[in-house]
Amino acid sequence: MPCQDTFPFPHFQLNMRFFILITATAFWITPVQSQKSRTVDICIYGDTSAGVISAYTARKMGKRVLLVTAERHPGGISASGLGNTDIGNKIAITGLARDFYRRIGAHYGKPEQWIFEPHVAEAVFKDYLRLGKVEIWYGQRLVSVISNNKVIQEIRTVEVSSNASDLRRVRAKVFIDCSYEGDLMAKAGVSYTLGREPNSQYHETYNGVQLLDKHQFPDSVDPYIIAGNPESGLVWGISGEKPAVNGTGDKKIQAYNFRICLTDSAANRIDITRPPEYDADKYILLLRYLEKKKPASLEDRILNINLMPCRKTDINNNGPFSTESIGMNYDFPEGGFETMKEIIRRHELDTKGRSHFLGHDERVPEYLRKEMLRWGYPKDEYTDNGHWPRQLYVREARRMTGGYIMTQANCTGEEKVDDGIGLAAYTMDSHNCERIVVNGMVKNEGDVQIGGFPPYPVSYRAIVPKAAECTNLLVPVCLSASHIAYGSIRMEPVFMVLGQSAAVAAVLAVNRHLAVQQVPVPDIQKVLRENPLAESRK
Repeated sequence: MPCQDTFPFPHFQLNMRFFILITATAFWITPVQSQKSRTVDICIYGDTSAGVISAYTARKMGKRVLLVTAERHPGGISASGLGNTDIGNKIAITGLARDFYRRIGAHYGKPEQWIFEPHVAEAVFKDYLRLGKVEIWYGQRLVSVISNNKVIQEIRTVEVSSNASDLRRVRAKVFIDCSYEGDLMAKAGVSYTLGREPNSQYHETYNGVQLLDKHQFPDSVDPYIIAGNPESGLVWGISGEKPAVNGTGDKKIQAYNFRICLTDSAANRIDITRPPEYDADKYILLLRYLEKKKPASLEDRILNINLMPCRKTDINNNGPFSTESIGMNYDFPEGGFETMKEIIRRHELDTKGRSHFLGHDERVPEYLRKEMLRWGYPKDEYTDNGHWPRQLYVREARRMTGGYIMTQANCTGEEKVDDGIGLAAYTMDSHNCERIVVNGMVKNEGDVQIGGFPPYPVSYRAIVPKAAECTNLLVPVCLSASHIAYGSIRMEPVFMVLGQSAAVAAVLAVNRHLAVQQVPVPDIQKVLRENPLAESRK
């Protein structure tokens, strides 16, 4: 049952039938171990929120579906800490995406719920997979893609923990890449880009290098190990690169972080302990910021503590030195499995170390230490992962260069498409990309937050590759967009919407023996409009 919380929500009576339904699914979904090869209609790679919705949709539309994922828990970041949903405008959240938040609401005794605990989200995603009777290969990472004449014939995977000789093979008529990284897209030879385009490339304003004032250090914070002495070297975490001109393109990736779930419930709290490889010197810059800022509390530009049901949090970045490990993720998108693992590990240690520092280092003001020590890891979350989020928040990795590239002009309404298969509505949002020295002061660069525009359509052409590259692949997550436009589109509800649209397109392509580029968009729109919940039809 939902906890008897006193904040941030009043007491609600649980819908017991729903609770039994979703919690029982935790024991239903198990990795498929016996089969080494499968032939299906549609193969989906990645069990993100988009992947789950895609798989459910395609199954409810009568297709043989296999969901393949390197993870062991479905739902992506939506089930791994991002419980304070980035909405933008609820009008944009339709179909099964809206249904997801209504199912969450049923758990809490409400019509809809946009703020939720990680394990509740995971249970709902598992329920979609159970209801759809989706076959799943958990713990399988992609190693190769076999194509012929621009058609993917087969993908090959290997157990995450085994050697590369233990291959499994999947043949399908259509593939959908729902991973955050775009690994299937890349291995299929589809063109993509990384980092930030120069403003000039798409006639944008907020792409490329952006030295602005949000989540920024105040003036006069010293960047050097010995204050005032450049010869002493830079404090940990500061790049030695010279500032580039605003609007300049580069390959830097906006910062990742963990959306940290903590609790102040004594009955459910595990203390935040000192992590391995802890080095207090990594947080000298944090001390200098505290000395300059003199914050009133942790929420005063240190941590963004979003309160959740059952006295839990979704902690996000807030301020210049917070939960993000700026500059530590540049090699992530193309780094390969082992490199990705190491980058994730370093982010985890850095984040845990920062939390430990805030609670225990005597140089931190006592009132902040006491506030930090209120919080600990929830005993009932991520029970097989040391109560730590299972996924890093990969805000951006590869972005396809597809048949149409969404840009700032689409976000602001200056350019409209007529083949929309979902709406986006969030602010054009980029987190910081680098930490540099400007005029002898430390500064963050890359943060952009520009909104004030209504929902806008996302083009179908933005989720399909160029026909000359691949004709049976859809990419609803690492879709075709400029860096700054992607910053508006890349929200979990939108990924679910686009995942459903991709599945509908895939089904139509299979039924009509068409390349994905040839599927009539009005037909996709008609299915989404007439059957928004993908209910089985006779």
